[in-house]
Amino acid sequence: MIIINGSEFQNTNIVPSQSSEQIILEKLMEDRLIYRYRSLNELNFEMTLRKNIIRSSRLMYESQVKFEIFEHSRCNPDYWIRTKPGGFQLINDVLPSTAINDIYNNSHLYGFECATAMLIVYYHAVLNTIGEDLFNRLFGDLYLYSWHADPDLRIQNVSTRHLIPGDIVYFKNPDVSPETPWWQGENAVVLDDGLYFGHGIGITTAERIIESLNQNRRTGSERSAYLLTTVTRPNFTYLARVTSNRQTEPKTQPLIIHHNEPSIARSQYEYYLTVFYLK
Repeated sequence: MIIINGSEFQNTNIVPSQSSEQIILEKLMEDRLIYRYRSLNELNFEMTLRKNIIRSSRLMYESQVKFEIFEHSRCNPDYWIRTKPGGFQLINDVLPSTAINDIYNNSHLYGFECATAMLIVYYHAVLNTIGEDLFNRLFGDLYLYSWHADPDLRIQNVSTRHLIPGDIVYFKNPDVSPETPWWQGENAVVLDDGLYFGHGIGITTAERIIESLNQNRRTGSERSAYLLTTVTRPNFTYLARVTSNRQTEPKTQPLIIHHNEPSIARSQYEYYLTVFYLK
């Protein structure tokens, strides 16, 4: 359900017929969860950003980036410093927009695991939604490692079975083989045609992702991989308001957890953060 300025919104004529925006709009309307917006512009912003998340996913799939575990990650040294744990730190005098675009423009120079891929998709999509000037002001100290994210993305996990194009989901392999720990799961973007994009697996169906994970289980395991009922999203309304106001807020970068586990869910990364802060 969509609520704009206190009233339910049900008009699908605001978007082109059979477009990505129409699919997204209808999925938002069909959801039992309530999506609240102050204005139609905020709703339009979410649809645009979701469409760009899908576009950035497809562009990554079409690129030459490779799946690599942290130990073998690689990047373009003209724009990033590869840290010892396998993350990518933005070089001080490089614009964030230039460095993110380089991952797509010089994709053959890059290799990273699937959680990092999801953050790159987010940053690329946000860049193409809000423009270079605001993006560079918001994300001036980029560090790419697993699910570590800049606070201005305001990433959130939502418990739901209702998937909307642009969501990120996680397929869990509970009995992964110890010989292939990078197959413990797959982060995947929900596309607008019933398919999913997972870095390393490509664009395919949920069934094929589960089949690929099941081929990498411990010997004798009969437990199948499965789709978690949690989706990961940026805070669309927050980003819409920042874009509208053209003002940034003071922020503190969150702690970085260098866990050295490829292909973990956002919820697992948040668990590691919680454990650290409770010590």
